[in-house]
Amino acid sequence: MFQEERENFKFEWSQLGDIAQGRPNLGNTTNVAVYRLMQYTLRDAIIKHTDVITADRIFYDAGYNAGKAFYANIVGDPGDFENLAAELEKVLRDLNIGILRFEKSDLNNMQFTLTVDEDLDCSGLPVIKEAICTYDEGFLAGIFETFFGKTFRVKEIDCWCTGDRTCRFEAKAA
Repeated sequence: MFQEERENFKFEWSQLGDIAQGRPNLGNTTNVAVYRLMQYTLRDAIIKHTDVITADRIFYDAGYNAGKAFYANIVGDPGDFENLAAELEKVLRDLNIGILRFEKSDLNNMQFTLTVDEDLDCSGLPVIKEAICTYDEGFLAGIFETFFGKTFRVKEIDCWCTGDRTCRFEAKAA
């Protein structure tokens, strides 16, 4: 599953396993600190072995891959954009990922601005003067691309860690 070299993503949702069977007592939830522990130590190791630009690219790509899988296995086909926005807002909140809101939606130009409050990746961290939600950028890009059938580029323009107290993203069709 993870030992073979690859040029393309090979992740499949089934690789997540049967969580109910494997964790009959603990279930499918954990503490946010544990999630961040994995993410930040992994990012630290990638930077140590490569560089910051490569780490950002890896985290964006991982988020992108996750966004596509998330759309296919959690969101499904909502039909139209209005239903997509409503479903994403609901499911991200239900799964305690964050509180998503679409601030601007320009379907003609395929440009969107969205915020995520209480973001899983960074809310509550100290101000460090850098946006850190690269994984989230890729995650949203994967969702948008899967829904619209067009390549999207997503960039975080505000972050809790830059002192903005919300994460704000711009999504644009490439």
